[in-house]
Amino acid sequence: MRPSGRKLDQMRSVSIEPNVMKHAEGSCLIRMGETHVLCSASIEDKPPPFLKNTGLGWVTAEYGMLPRATTSRNRREATAGKQSGRTQEIQRLIGRALRAGIDRSALGERQIVIDCDVLQADGGTRCASITGGWVALRLAVNKLLKAGIVVSDPIVDHVAAVSCGIYAGQPVLDLDYAEDSTAGTDGNFVLTGRQRLIEVQMSAEGASFSRDEMGQLLDLAEAGIADLVAAQKASLG
Repeated sequence: MRPSGRKLDQMRSVSIEPNVMKHAEGSCLIRMGETHVLCSASIEDKPPPFLKNTGLGWVTAEYGMLPRATTSRNRREATAGKQSGRTQEIQRLIGRALRAGIDRSALGERQIVIDCDVLQADGGTRCASITGGWVALRLAVNKLLKAGIVVSDPIVDHVAAVSCGIYAGQPVLDLDYAEDSTAGTDGNFVLTGRQRLIEVQMSAEGASFSRDEMGQLLDLAEAGIADLVAAQKASLG
């Protein structure tokens, strides 16, 4: 039995509220159970220096967690003067994931920065950030298209992410913190809307896993991604 009472293949409740920020070119608030992430997209009219005069655009991400997103207060990383290794790893993952769904030539020489701020954490914050970040990116690109700044849609597919793991000996979908903190195997799966793999992060937290178990987790992830893509589409109308 899962702590939440969910079935093994059952997602947490998912909602995505678009256009929650006045000034950002794209934004949304994504809720996956008790994990809530505010995502925004900002368009910059020039690419990073390493892409100057290449004709290619760029999508990057920044990630952060508010001090009381968890049960006890975390010190702001700005106060510490540097980002933790975990924060850097997560924001690089978000950037890689979202770039996989973009035609950078069609985007042109500009950069879109996706900011993901965790308001409340209960497991799966990086997955929620990727899923919500894509919606913010989609809304920002829509503005570029409407203004005629780009002539062809640079977004080639949806991108979403979900966690899966082996909890109490059973493969389960969309781990919350109670499961994530004690799972024998933990994995994050990033896929496109067409179920193409972008990235898989899996580790044996307490016990090694078999190839068959990995396949079972991928099957769960594909079903979860389908639900998340449907939520993305619903949020965009």
